[in-house]
Amino acid sequence: METRKVQRLGPSTLAMTLPAEWARDHGVNKGDEVSIRLGGKGTLTVLPKSAHTEESEAIIHADNLDAGALERAIVAQYVLGRRVIHVQKLEGALESEHINAVYRAETQLMGLGVIEETPEDIAIRCSVDPEDFTLDNLLERLENTGSTMRGEAVKAIAHNNPDLAQRALNRERQANKIFVLLLRLIFTAYQNPNLCRAVGLESSFPLIGYRSVAKNLELTADNAEDIADIVLEADGHALNVDDATVRRIREFTDKVDELTTLAVRSVVERDYDLTIDCRHLFHEISNREKEILDDLPEMDNKDLLQIREVLVSLQQTAQYAMRNAEIAANLALNEESEHVEIQ
Repeated sequence: METRKVQRLGPSTLAMTLPAEWARDHGVNKGDEVSIRLGGKGTLTVLPKSAHTEESEAIIHADNLDAGALERAIVAQYVLGRRVIHVQKLEGALESEHINAVYRAETQLMGLGVIEETPEDIAIRCSVDPEDFTLDNLLERLENTGSTMRGEAVKAIAHNNPDLAQRALNRERQANKIFVLLLRLIFTAYQNPNLCRAVGLESSFPLIGYRSVAKNLELTADNAEDIADIVLEADGHALNVDDATVRRIREFTDKVDELTTLAVRSVVERDYDLTIDCRHLFHEISNREKEILDDLPEMDNKDLLQIREVLVSLQQTAQYAMRNAEIAANLALNEESEHVEIQ
């Protein structure tokens, strides 16, 4: 860590010099204005003028990339906050597989659209403004999407209805869009602390926790997708399970939904008491998977495996919710409350 000596310039003015390398890298010269931001824990952040604008453009050279690699590169540039992304070839026209990869990426990402296309260059632009969303709202939307998928998949089991299972699968694309948008806002807020307030945070401290919460919620949506897949892959799109077991699975699902919602609420509200409630609820359902399996009547191994996979997915979802509650506890205990005094 580099240190700087504070000097007195007048009766009430203190000053320090800026590192020459930092000033050069950010184009800061004599007479330029910089922004100063007061943060928590006594921190002071100096921001150059360039920090007030998003990273604008990136060029992806498609020459040595196959379609899959190009698609992933576009998603990465979107996550990194680029406003405009160009896909080009140094020599010759873009191949059909590259063009198709661009349009596949466009359908996966919120606010992304092609604005210009020539044989050698496709330009895509992101219209998302960080001030259009808050991270808290997007976390709640992602949790709600996963919960809806889970409910539809379990109802498909109860009613032997493959259409409900397919409906749950169709929502997976929306869950992924919200997740990747969360990543974009988290990365841009980390790179530009001025954007923290725009996305609903007082400082950049919670960003690493929000990244983990978002991933856990994306994984719970994957669990719901797994349940829907089990239904669609079963013989006749129906699981061979008795009514009593179906009722217990639905009750288990209701408790898991309550836990996932409560965990996200504890993150958003920074409420340590809610994390304690999460822990009590998780303890209540921690053995539910085993209890249901132990009480199953005799059945074919294939049918038993399908039911077990459904219960495992529900149990994993509860575990992801507890990870979010643990993150919420860390965020809550970093602030003074009736439980904590920070000196």
